[in-house]
Amino acid sequence: MYRFLVVIEKANGNYSVYSPDLPGCVATGATREEAELNMHEAIEIHVRGLLEDNLPIPESNSFAEYVAIDLPIQAA
Repeated sequence: MYRFLVVIEKANGNYSVYSPDLPGCVATGATREEAELNMHEAIEIHVRGLLEDNLPIPESNSFAEYVAIDLPIQAA
């Protein structure tokens, strides 16, 4: 089994998804769910293509973390 981090971004009217570990492998969708489903399919096709071409499957080295900062709220 292969696992890859994906980043989902809300764009202007749709969602886009990419994987830092699979350059060039991207997907979009009208909804987050559609974008995720399209990305799952894109990754599967991408990895199958690499296997068919006898190319190495990249290791998943990426990770994500939220960073929280505590700033005072300024009045307008």
